[in-house]
Amino acid sequence: MTTGDRSKKVLLLGAGRVTRPGVAYLLDQGCDVLVADRAASKAEALVAGRARGSARGLDISDTQELGRLVATADLVISLLPAPHHPAVAERCIEAGKPLVTTSYVSPAMAALADSAREAGVLLLNEIGLDPGIDHMSAMQVIHGVEADGGKVVSFRSYCGGLPAPDANDNPWGYKFSWRPRAVLTAGLSSARYMEDGVLEQVPGPELFGHHWPVDVPGVQLFEGYPNRDSMSYVDTYGLADAETMLRGTLRYPGWCDCMKLVVDLGLLDQTPRQDLAGQTHAELLASLVDGASPRTVRAHIAARYGLPEDADPLERLHWAGFFSDEPVGEVETLLDMVGARLRRKLLYAEGERDMIVLHHELVVEDARGVRRKILSSLVDYGVPGGDSAMARTVSLPCAVATDLILEGRIQLAGLHIPVSPEIYSPVLAELARLGIVCKETEQQP
Repeated sequence: MTTGDRSKKVLLLGAGRVTRPGVAYLLDQGCDVLVADRAASKAEALVAGRARGSARGLDISDTQELGRLVATADLVISLLPAPHHPAVAERCIEAGKPLVTTSYVSPAMAALADSAREAGVLLLNEIGLDPGIDHMSAMQVIHGVEADGGKVVSFRSYCGGLPAPDANDNPWGYKFSWRPRAVLTAGLSSARYMEDGVLEQVPGPELFGHHWPVDVPGVQLFEGYPNRDSMSYVDTYGLADAETMLRGTLRYPGWCDCMKLVVDLGLLDQTPRQDLAGQTHAELLASLVDGASPRTVRAHIAARYGLPEDADPLERLHWAGFFSDEPVGEVETLLDMVGARLRRKLLYAEGERDMIVLHHELVVEDARGVRRKILSSLVDYGVPGGDSAMARTVSLPCAVATDLILEGRIQLAGLHIPVSPEIYSPVLAELARLGIVCKETEQQP
């Protein structure tokens, strides 16, 4: 992609672990990229040795400086934690500059839709992996079915970031390729989905009690569980005729039973506490279970939840050190404690690969009433010693869309997610050139 004399000054906010591939792509496309992060050194590492790259430290709460930086850019990318996006969007609307993020549209962001449209400013959200590639690849199939006179009667979509099979060497079947806190708090969200015409509503504490096997052909058997509010996408995807509507998350088998126990024990509580630092992990768990001591806490948990003492969830907690005499350390909440513990244990070693699996299952009906099942799957692996699959599949869609906007090939205003052909067609075409592509097969429903 080239742009001739078109200005391509990009302000990228946030220098987290998924950012590097997108920065490299934009620099390769001839963009001038300023990366700003609270930790200037992290921003500098992303543009080191690149003439068009620059970096600086930025406190995102300094709205005056943020506004000044936004005004100097042609487009802003926010890869900050999602709660910061609306404040960035406000500065973009004031300055008349488009904004691109990979995060879900929050209520605060949705409230800016009218002002963005009136100002002629594009706020493009949900243009990463999940959300992002999931939307785009699904809509490409859905629109293709509709163009042939058919309709979708069942829609299931799953996505998971996991260790590749050759790196899956711990009892949890998981390693962190993005922020541990974000992984854990996602497990607190309630969910809604439709199954054979029946609306299922799952409270956050019960989320991990709703899971089932998901077979991804050519990969392996996973377990899936619902991801947030699937029903909000019925209108977005145009699936009024669907009897089943589900967006879910993939994990290796056993994850949900273990996380259900973690939730039931109250270990994801976010209430600040002053008494955590002086305890061991075993003492802390014992304090959550009536009658337990640090030495008997495992047996008491097993008895409380009707589990054998060697049950898989308890084995996982033991392996991670939750029954150990190691001190908890300086943490403010139980969730922070869990995050700190797992961050130490579930890390990728040098040279290990992660894996992204995105899998759609659609049952479609043609004009004659004949049904068939369409499978669309993306499997991507990280490069040992290089970029993770998570980093590639999150930041490259964002970067590709950014360049398309700067080239004038996406000309929209207001709040959008990538469900229209104007956005997804050129983005998916470029991602395919970069080796990120969903492969479709068919089978009997």
